[in-house]
Order: sequence, then structure tokens, then C-alpha cells
Amino acid sequence: MNFLEGETLLVDKPLNWTSFDVVNKLRWNIKQVLKLKKVKVGHAGTLDPLATGLLVICTGKHTKNIDALMAGMKTYTGTILLGKTTPSYDLESEYDQEFSTAHITPEMLEEVRQSFVGLLQQTPPIFSAKQVDGKRAYDLARAGKEVVLKSNQIEVTEFTINSERFPAIDFEITCSKGTYIRSIAHDFGKALSSGGTLIALRRTKSGEQAITDAKTVDEWIEIIQGSQQ
Repeated sequence: MNFLEGETLLVDKPLNWTSFDVVNKLRWNIKQVLKLKKVKVGHAGTLDPLATGLLVICTGKHTKNIDALMAGMKTYTGTILLGKTTPSYDLESEYDQEFSTAHITPEMLEEVRQSFVGLLQQTPPIFSAKQVDGKRAYDLARAGKEVVLKSNQIEVTEFTINSERFPAIDFEITCSKGTYIRSIAHDFGKALSSGGTLIALRRTKSGEQAITDAKTVDEWIEIIQGSQQ
């Protein structure tokens, strides 16, 4: 493999790692193997620490492809827990409110599901990496400061749900770049006159790239270390 000329690595990001943790780990190993002080390594679309799955990493000259790779549609699987909310819309923060789910029928679930397909206006979670006055929204939110974020237009082309584990709703969604699945979970609960929290998330596709072709961080480190032997 030629990491300076450029490689695109498909990584299955582990739970509780940030996307930058993965980039830093792989970059450090590439630098050690090549005996260089500096190597370009970047990712094409971040994943939250509590999400797992496909993270596309580019090295060397392939980092020029990042914008194009990020533009593709993304597919995720996951679980929304109805009846509870958290400030971060996921399990990064503690549950702060509880709502009844007794009124929710299969017909309501289907009607709301359908309303989430197409072009939508979405407000990002305040616990996000969005910039507000030069600072990350999550830093302001964690400091207890008021955060106001503008809504963005997103597109959802496919959204399927399975309510067999109600009030946990398992789902698969295909959506455009910039979609916050945490906001989908929150808004889904709200549309049902209840609450919603994202309790599991896994990215399975990003553009043409699929999780079935990805390797773990440890597997990539093994490949990197063996590439110069």
C-alpha cells in the first residue's frame, strides 16, 4: 500500500471512539512505518462516539477526494427509544424527561414514518459540532450556555421501522449529507406527542462504500505495519 500517494481505508469504527481517535491512531502507525514526521490523514464524514460502523479514511493525495466522498447518501441502522428524552438526543447525557407511549398505535407510527421521507427542515442538536460564533455548539451546551442553531434542508430517501420491541423502535434510514440521526429520533418522538432518544446507531453505507468491506482498527494497524516488510 502506498499511503503517501494515497489510500482510502474503510474502517468499522468502534463504540466510544471519536472519528479523530481513529484518524490519529492510523496516522501515528503510518508515520512510524514510513519514518515520517507528517502524513496527511483525514475522514470523509464524522461519526459520534456512541455510533459504530463505516468511517471512510483517506491518506496522502486521496485526502483531496474527501469532499466528493462526503457528498454521497448515507445509510444507518439503529434504535429510537420512545417515551424519554435527553438534552443531547442520545445516551451521551442523562434522561431528563419522560412521556407516555400508551396512546401510540401502529397506524400513528406508520403515518409519522411516512412524514419523515422526502425533503425536510432539520435543526441540529445543540450537542453537535456545528460552529456558533467560532465555537463548537457542544462546548457551549456543556458549559450550560444557550445555543440557537439554524435549521438545514436534508433529504431522507428511505426510512423503515420495526416496532416489535416497542417502545424501542428499530430502523434503517438512507439520508443526505448533514443529517443528524439524533434529531430524527428526537423529532420522531415529538411527532408522536411523546419523546424520542437515539439509543443505538450504526452506519452501514456512505456513498458507494459499504460496511461489509470495512476492517477494524486493529486489522488496519496490522496491514499498515506489514506494508513495509
